[in-house]
Amino acid sequence: MAIVMTERILTTHTGSLPRPDDLIRIMWAAGDGIPVDGAALDERITSAVAELVQRQVDAGVDVINDGEASKPSYATYVKYRLTGFEGESIRDYTFTDLDEYPRSAEMVNENPGRRKRSAPACTGPVTVRETEFVDGAAERDMVTLRAAATAAGHHAIFTSAASPGLVSLFFANQHYASREEYVFALAEAMRHEYEAIAAAGAVVQLDCPDLAMGRHTAYADLDRDAFRAAIATNIEALNHAVRNIPAEQLRMHLCWGNYPGPHHHDVSIADIIDIVWTAKPSTVLFEGANPRHAHEWAVLAELGVPDHKTICPGVIEPQSNYIEHPELVAQRIERWATVVPPERLMAGVDCGFSVHVGMQGIDPDVAWAKLASLAQGAELASRRLFA
Repeated sequence: MAIVMTERILTTHTGSLPRPDDLIRIMWAAGDGIPVDGAALDERITSAVAELVQRQVDAGVDVINDGEASKPSYATYVKYRLTGFEGESIRDYTFTDLDEYPRSAEMVNENPGRRKRSAPACTGPVTVRETEFVDGAAERDMVTLRAAATAAGHHAIFTSAASPGLVSLFFANQHYASREEYVFALAEAMRHEYEAIAAAGAVVQLDCPDLAMGRHTAYADLDRDAFRAAIATNIEALNHAVRNIPAEQLRMHLCWGNYPGPHHHDVSIADIIDIVWTAKPSTVLFEGANPRHAHEWAVLAELGVPDHKTICPGVIEPQSNYIEHPELVAQRIERWATVVPPERLMAGVDCGFSVHVGMQGIDPDVAWAKLASLAQGAELASRRLFA
């Protein structure tokens, strides 16, 4: 169901939350091929989701999720749900901003969560695995999340899913004749997951780092026009995949990369936002708190936001152990309220707190305190904006 806006600023986050330490160890073992009791893993994921849901409710977050507890990564999880990914894993992810700062690159690459991720190439037709058609992983995720939310007395939920363009960014194409053919095959295969999330009454969040981070990674060798053409194709594929879901039940997340690099090669939002607006989701989440993108409220104020779009800028930064003061959060929200009316504004987090299982960079306890500050700051801003 669509999230109904009220006379206050609603809060949410981007997806991944700090997973319990014991769950991280089990998921790492499973990823390394060590035999793991499947029933015990499923049970721990279920209990972890209940814990993560309750902590979000306690923090005061309005639109919550399962913290991506069942997924080893926001992108690479699809290799377990789709066929075709049997090639050699590609572990070298090139960020052009890190090329100039090798010690920063070393810090990023040595993060255990990133070292554990695995993205095999696409070497065959991409389809939904037969076991996923009935009671598949997406459906099980939704049953678990809905049960936990109901037990916590909370009903506004979302679930994030990799967009077709994101999957193509992580899993190299070694099968399809063209990138366009590949991304549309991904769109049709991922449609099952998107529709399963929507059928469960949750908002579907489509993760789209390809539209921004892609500029200084996979698409770094393209000129501006070719890059824009590539992401326009990705959005066409995304729209094809969600054709059966109402726009109000969809949201999408832009991302320039959740890693502690210099980010001086990040593409400006001005170079991509006109294409982003062509995507079907009615709500767009993007970075707005970190030092590289905090200024872009002024860019959108100048360019404008279509009347049918709601925006959810990040007002909390997930890479820093600083806990943002609620007053700062409120000021950031009020600044964004000069870009769109408050009724079309939500408050969020720049990116996930743990996009890969076991990713280190922030104290898990601090992450929860930051979410509480987000809720407190939104309450302050709401009193002023809706007075």
